[in-house]
Amino acid sequence: MDDLIGPDQWLPVDALLDDVLLGPDPTLRAALADSQAAGLPPIEVSPQSARLLYLLVKICGARRVLEIGTLGGYSTICLARGVGAEGSVVTLECDPSHADIAARNLKRAGVADRVDIRVGPALDTLRGMTGGFDLVFIDADKENNVAYVGHAMRLGHPGTVIVVDNAVRAGRIVAPAEHDHQARGVLEMLEFVGSNPKLEAAGIQTVGFKGWDGLVIARMR
Repeated sequence: MDDLIGPDQWLPVDALLDDVLLGPDPTLRAALADSQAAGLPPIEVSPQSARLLYLLVKICGARRVLEIGTLGGYSTICLARGVGAEGSVVTLECDPSHADIAARNLKRAGVADRVDIRVGPALDTLRGMTGGFDLVFIDADKENNVAYVGHAMRLGHPGTVIVVDNAVRAGRIVAPAEHDHQARGVLEMLEFVGSNPKLEAAGIQTVGFKGWDGLVIARMR
């Protein structure tokens, strides 16, 4: 029965997709291993989502990318690969130790020269930034998602693509508990994006080794 499909089916499919569509990537594997060894939380995007970010950058021809939430630089590497040698990525990370690990991973990946890591609370950093970004990837504290999208719009332009990760939270967005501030933050972001006349967007549910979640892909009109 379809309603019995769960992780036992998701995980082999994830493995197949990774093997057939992605193949081995020693650089990303090393970045993940270093992040795990340093005790970073295992909340980086999946390999398929990382490839999707790369493809979105290529598809929209982005040359300036903003990432909110660096962690160990796993997704940052893919964004930097997407913009190419002539492009640039600004990535924001609040934890200095995470930023140090990311810097090492980016250097090993050969893309450090096109990435600017800015350390500090993202909302503080964003207030002092000027615009011109072609794609913005938001993967930070969910409670501030609305503010992050607002800044992404301020720093973008017509045609800018905004991607927000973790937009389903295992379905908790449907009826968030009072104490579930993350799900509430995601729901508020969805309502903000859906009601904003300057944005057009779609939400996509995902399943796999990261569980049941999803993302929002929006475009500035």
